[in-house]
Amino acid sequence: MARPQAPNSVTVLGECVADAFTDPARSSSGELALRALPGGGPANTAVALARLGTPTRFLGRLSTDVFGTLFRARLSASGVDLTGSVTAPEPSTLAVADLDETGQATYTFYADSAADWQWTDEELATAGWESAACLHTGSLALIRQPGGARIEDHLAKAREHVTVSIDPNVRPLLVPPAAYRERLPHWCALADILRLSEDDLALLLPGVSPEEACDTWHAAGARLVVITFGGRGALASLGGLRVSVPASAVDVVDTVGAGDSFTAGLLHRLATLGHLGGRLDALSLDVVTDACTFGARVAALTCSVTGANPPRVEEVALEADGERLLPSV
Repeated sequence: MARPQAPNSVTVLGECVADAFTDPARSSSGELALRALPGGGPANTAVALARLGTPTRFLGRLSTDVFGTLFRARLSASGVDLTGSVTAPEPSTLAVADLDETGQATYTFYADSAADWQWTDEELATAGWESAACLHTGSLALIRQPGGARIEDHLAKAREHVTVSIDPNVRPLLVPPAAYRERLPHWCALADILRLSEDDLALLLPGVSPEEACDTWHAAGARLVVITFGGRGALASLGGLRVSVPASAVDVVDTVGAGDSFTAGLLHRLATLGHLGGRLDALSLDVVTDACTFGARVAALTCSVTGANPPRVEEVALEADGERLLPSV
């Protein structure tokens, strides 16, 4: 049984993924060497939240294979509570990342019958999300079956107790975008916060402006919509009131986990300021601006190192001019 969480805590429900990168230093003619790092959108968000100081529980189905051991070690070392996670017999999900010259990653996934998608109603019923201020989910765990439909059902129950945050994190190589488009109106009806990327927007509502997309998702039920644009910052829309937040300048190594870290920074700041736990009725655009600015800083620091390795709270400098970043150590 999961133990009670703190009043400003966040529970993250979703998958862990082993991100495998090519290792040129070890590769040779006729041989391709890979370096595997623990990742997965929801797991990245949980790690970033815990490192920032937010009490965080991760609800995942962690395999008993070598990658599952790697996931547990990373989450635990970051201070994430794993008491609600499930030890699963199925294999872990593997993603092989190909980085372009700008550090942008494209993935090939090996995910059929993986542990992450096999949630049962019984497992979810005993996960202990009711004690959190916020439940964050999304990504592949919310769309892959059979677990996705069961998570949706439990989100409706969770919404009676907590703020719900969803990041669709569209992965067209694994799930057709049409499947996300079909489910997104329902997700918006469940979600208080919807965070997605510019690439997600292009796949979900092709040809639609960010402002029009925000209005569409507000009409479906989401109170706060945030669209991130990488180095061009983010657009936040609170019930139709909008603000643009610039990105923080940083030397980019790669962008793996940047969006997940942005979400963590956003939720951390909202939790710190006491705005999680309900329907965000008292949230102002000034607070949203502050939270998104913090999220942009966390994302930038994640981009300054290899892989999804978000910063700890002491690495994030909040200067009066809103621009300075402390280097990662």
